[in-house]
Amino acid sequence: MKKVTVIALLSLLILSCSTSDKTNNTINTYKQKGIIMNDSIPKVTGIGGIFFYSDNPKETEEWYTKNLGIEINAWGSSSFESRNINRPDEINSLQWKPFKKGDEYFSPSKKDFMINYQVQNIEGLVDKLKENGVTILDSIATYDFGKFVHIMDAEGNKIELWEPK
Repeated sequence: MKKVTVIALLSLLILSCSTSDKTNNTINTYKQKGIIMNDSIPKVTGIGGIFFYSDNPKETEEWYTKNLGIEINAWGSSSFESRNINRPDEINSLQWKPFKKGDEYFSPSKKDFMINYQVQNIEGLVDKLKENGVTILDSIATYDFGKFVHIMDAEGNKIELWEPK
């Protein structure tokens, strides 16, 4: 019995040391690559949402729920959560939602989709975009869940920028 206990304790000790080394190596790798862990550079940090037109959004939602297990939330979209690799305590959310074909939310774009990008320092990013001659469609709007602004890319796609709270 003592041998089993000693072996189990040694195994746990070895496992905890190897996990600690992996964590430290990951942190050191970030330092070596020069990644700034908590910067405020105006930029995109991830995908915040994928929105597309559908002839029948309700049927589309039901199909995705039944066949792919995508559950629809109270806002009529689905939310996928993930961790930020540079800030592991931060949980990011990607929204997925079909819109009724012809809905004006994507206007003035003529495309059947719109991508929402998560950003940091939205004010600085809008300033940079203005300097670069990018079309800004509206002013930054602030809500309980973050700040939003819409722009047009070089191909005429409407893009939604979102700085989560």
